[in-house]
Amino acid sequence: MAKYFDINEQGCSIRCKLFCADPHAVKRVVVCCHGFGGGKDSAAIATFAERAVAKRKGTAVIAFDWPCHGADARKNLLLEECDEYLSIVIEYARNRFETDELYAYGTSFGGYLLLKYLSEHGNPFHKVALRCPAINMLATLLDNAASDDDRASLAAGKPVLMGFDRKVKVGPQFVQAVEAADIRQRPFFDFADDIIILHGTADETVPCEDSVRFADDNVIEFVPIEGADHRFHDPKKMDAAIARIIAFFGW
Repeated sequence: MAKYFDINEQGCSIRCKLFCADPHAVKRVVVCCHGFGGGKDSAAIATFAERAVAKRKGTAVIAFDWPCHGADARKNLLLEECDEYLSIVIEYARNRFETDELYAYGTSFGGYLLLKYLSEHGNPFHKVALRCPAINMLATLLDNAASDDDRASLAAGKPVLMGFDRKVKVGPQFVQAVEAADIRQRPFFDFADDIIILHGTADETVPCEDSVRFADDNVIEFVPIEGADHRFHDPKKMDAAIARIIAFFGW
């Protein structure tokens, strides 16, 4: 059901993972965007992909590694390269499977990057689901992934290593780019009907209140998942979130 492949375009080598029952009978594709320090092999992505593929015939899910994440070979994380990767994966999905029926599912950092993409390029997706998106990405990065020493090094113009499953090299250039790309200051009314945000009320990494405020400001549907932490360690809470996302996708 799952197959690894690379997209080698525009000087990039994007490590991807395809979930589908039959690659020759794909009618719709979900592009999955993992969180900071994670990767395409995340258990949460696999769980979602298995349910999505089983729910409706002809569905495929593509997960990929952001730059400097998972098996990606890049060494320095740059925000513009994240945008480039996402653009390439979207075009690959559209052209490889000859479909415009595209969906997106992003968590945490991946949710932030999806929202940034929509605000800068428009919306190529039928529906977009965000779980615990890092609405205030700069605060999430500096408050949760950086130590006092890391913040001091960044302030002095030196790169630092941050992350979870894999340490990611982050420099002042990335931090400054995130600060400039504050999605809280951008309107999303044009896409609001096609977006849903789910957030655990016990999220210890990204404040649930950030999503509540952002959804309210942009008239986006918001679904609180009572008692869920950032990674949705409780399988029942993850099941509930996935069911709600698939229902929103209209399957």
